[in-house]
Amino acid sequence: MVEKESMVDVVKRLMDNKKQIRNICTSAHIHHGKTALTDNLLAASGKMSMKYAGSLEGGMMTWQHKDEQERLLTVDAANVAMVHEYENKEYLINLIDTPGHVDFGGNVTRAMRAVDGTIVLVCASEGIMPQTETVLKQALRERVKPVLFINKVDRLIKELRLTPEQMQERFFKIIANFNNLIEQIAEPEFKEKWKVNVNEGSVAFGSARDNWALSVPFMKKKGITFKDISKIYDMTEQERKDWSWNNAPLYEVLLDMVIKHLPDPGEAQKYRIPKIWKGDLNSDFGKSLVNCDSNGKLGFVITRIIIDPRTGRELSVGRLYSGTMKTGMQVYLNLANKTQKVQQVFIYNGIKTEQMEYIPAGNIIAIAGISADVGETITEGPEEPFEALKHIFDPVITKAIEPEVSQDVPKLIEVLRKVQKEDPSIKVEINEETGESLISGMGELHLEIIENRIKTEKNVKVKTSAPIVVYRESVSAVSPEIEGKSPNKHNKFYITVEPVPPILMEMMNKGEIGDGQFKKKDDPRIEKIINSGALSRDDVRKIWDIFNKCIVLDNTKGIIHILEIKELFLEAFRDVAKFGPLAREPVTGVLVRLKDAVLHEDAIHRGPAQVIPAVRDAIKDAMLSAKPIIYEPVQEYRIDAPSEYLGGVSKLIQQRRGQLLNVEQQDNYSEIFVKVPVAEFFGFADALRSETEGRGSFSLIDSYFEQLPRDLQEGVIKKIRERKGLSENQ
Repeated sequence: MVEKESMVDVVKRLMDNKKQIRNICTSAHIHHGKTALTDNLLAASGKMSMKYAGSLEGGMMTWQHKDEQERLLTVDAANVAMVHEYENKEYLINLIDTPGHVDFGGNVTRAMRAVDGTIVLVCASEGIMPQTETVLKQALRERVKPVLFINKVDRLIKELRLTPEQMQERFFKIIANFNNLIEQIAEPEFKEKWKVNVNEGSVAFGSARDNWALSVPFMKKKGITFKDISKIYDMTEQERKDWSWNNAPLYEVLLDMVIKHLPDPGEAQKYRIPKIWKGDLNSDFGKSLVNCDSNGKLGFVITRIIIDPRTGRELSVGRLYSGTMKTGMQVYLNLANKTQKVQQVFIYNGIKTEQMEYIPAGNIIAIAGISADVGETITEGPEEPFEALKHIFDPVITKAIEPEVSQDVPKLIEVLRKVQKEDPSIKVEINEETGESLISGMGELHLEIIENRIKTEKNVKVKTSAPIVVYRESVSAVSPEIEGKSPNKHNKFYITVEPVPPILMEMMNKGEIGDGQFKKKDDPRIEKIINSGALSRDDVRKIWDIFNKCIVLDNTKGIIHILEIKELFLEAFRDVAKFGPLAREPVTGVLVRLKDAVLHEDAIHRGPAQVIPAVRDAIKDAMLSAKPIIYEPVQEYRIDAPSEYLGGVSKLIQQRRGQLLNVEQQDNYSEIFVKVPVAEFFGFADALRSETEGRGSFSLIDSYFEQLPRDLQEGVIKKIRERKGLSENQ
């Protein structure tokens, strides 16, 4: 795997043959070996020293931030590229190394939009873990095909002292569990054909740290068995490295598997595009996308933004699905609705970018000169944008953040905007007047990393509050009809609210029905809602908007000027959906019906100052009369600990208003499945360490909202209102 030409030369040669390109990522539970694997692939392609590959000293090349090196974990997805020879042909491998910690799962979601296949790593000792299931869900939701690498086999030999037969038993159990997950999660079309098969070679075993791997086809070809592998752990480290490189090199086994079993972009886009792009497949743009046509219409999706801290230059990284991206071309940003100019075009060469004049469809590339957000669809003229990127979990923990000195307020505001651009998993609410803003993230570690980077990399001294939990407001009954009068008394709105039907909530929670106005009669969400049977066909046709999983529809008849005030009505609806009447927390699961309206004939008397407060007050009053409720964020965890600590762990959970869901015992270890409110979970890591003498660990399985017990609701609302400084009528 020695590269004889520059990456530019290779890309120029391969760019017209999509069959010789693979766009892939690594994905796994935390500490299952993704970055060590990427290191060894880079070393084999001559992009780093073989001596340091997979080593904590001088290796881990994709850890570009100091905090990643200090904490020994991947925070940011990293793009790399390399060339591999297979059956006398060269292949360009565009690879994204993704994080394993659940707090940074947004990086995995965004990476999956750019790739067609993924190497899922599973630790041979730990087996399938909660985050393994999560990354598989993220892949299959984007129609990204998986292959399996069972890593850290050295642990079975050195720590557990398993025989080759016992190792094979463990492998088959992991493979069976992996295939069961695919059967449970995948769409019907892919349930069987995407299962991995050890005999066909879509499963490999090995040690990324020790740079060896095996697959059944490779073992047959080379005449190597697991007994041979067991013997190398009696060798010196250098002898083991030499043996691995000469007899079972990781890069050869893994990349051969990638090329043979994962699709090229031309093949993948035929089934991926109908899933991730909802436009007309028979249009010129649709045909260009499905066929990965370099000569067709331009279609590029941004999956990552990198802002250089020194120069402020913005690099937009993503997948080029169709057309050819050229330096100096004018492009159109469909979500931002504006035209900009591409100043530079880059391909990846190892972990570095290398400038090119143009790059054709089918590649993961970077462009400079564009100022956009992640998820933006870039074309040459207005086109239907790609489906929005849907993260598996929503941010559930919030901190107030403000500068230590008031003069830094403008600087902090600018930094927070950049932070949210680089990491869309972070939600930021900026208060430009006070300088105190709110940042919401996936967990305590997520916010800790962001806060640290603001201080060290962005050079702004800040102070933050203790973690705050963001609740949700909703209703549990149908309200009476509420009248909302405009300040001038010339306009009246008659509104009711009710809970969104459970089946629709489930579809919205799964991402099957997304937010956004219903502007077209053929909006694909219409058919989905009609088929669900949750609303009448007539009601579905009258939906105006879905926002924050709240629905608003127009049940009026014969109101002449109703469409002229529609945008004002929706602005008021969204205001309430962002800040509910109980404690100004976000609203979810509320269906708002406009039943009737009286509108002044003269447009000047039904402007924003008249319509918005009337509608806003009516929706709030309706909610307050519909048995309002509070939802709290709840998370399910798997806790692993020696069985002797089971009683102590159970007590810990009960003390935190948690619930024991299941306990599975294996040998002397217990897997404890629990459900705990996020508000009660702060500091749990330290408490678990103390209770289990450092031998317990936990992993997030799921995150969702559940109704807060009624007896706690009043107290929680009071605390939130006090924290926000709200008076009785706010």
